Formats: sequence, structure tokens, C-alpha cells
Amino acid sequence: MLALRLVVDTNVLVSAALKPDGLQQIVFLIAITKPARLYVSKPILDEYVDVLARPELGIRKGARMQLMQLVKNRSHLVTPRQRLQVTSDPDDNIFVECADSARADYLITGNRRHFPRFWKATKIVSPREFIELAAPHLLRH
Repeated sequence: MLALRLVVDTNVLVSAALKPDGLQQIVFLIAITKPARLYVSKPILDEYVDVLARPELGIRKGARMQLMQLVKNRSHLVTPRQRLQVTSDPDDNIFVECADSARADYLITGNRRHFPRFWKATKIVSPREFIELAAPHLLRH
């Protein structure tokens, strides 16, 4: 079975941390479990750390450290070769750059409106769209 190559936007990771029984948590668990592969870049790791530490989110330091250790242990680090300007929010370009370098199948974001529908072969989807495509059995009750 071929590995699904995934890039996960910070908003999905934060939602996974805040809602352990939500869709974003399922997306995160799929992303870090074989045969899927989570791809990150140094700018993405830095953003994950910065955003998870925001006091208004109230995520405990121990939980943040545990989550980031899981990300670092289970992800594949890529170094984007080129800077891109394709999103409506310039801060989101780091995710497209990572997806481009990783040749990702999916970029999963809660802010689809900031992104094009596709970048080359990467489909940009919401957490729900991703689960409907990758694991629809997890949506049925």
C-alpha cells in the first residue's frame, strides 16, 4: 500500500489538541500512523510551537511538549526548495511550500478559503473532506 503524503495546517493541530474527540484529532492520528506520512518543514514546526503556546488557547505546557514530540518523532522533515506566493494569507505559504517539496497528496486545513483548491498534484481539503476521502467509515455512527 502506498503511503498517503500529508501536510497538516496549524489550525488542524491546534483543534486536535483542544478537542481530543473531534475530527481534527482523527486527521492528526491518521497523519502520524502508517501507511500515512506527515511532512513538515522547519517553518511549520516553528509555527506549531508558537501557536500551541499562545496563552489564550490554554494548552498545558506538558501537553504541548508531548504533542510536539509526537510530531517530531512521526513526521518527515523536508526543506522547501522555493518560496511560493499562492495563498491569500502570506503566512500560509509555508504549508504549500512544504506540500510542494514533499509531493504531498493532501494539504489539510481548516482555512480552505486561504488556499487554492490544488497545488500541482496536492489536493487542499478540510478535515471533514479528508476523512470522507481517506477513512469514510470513521464518520458513520
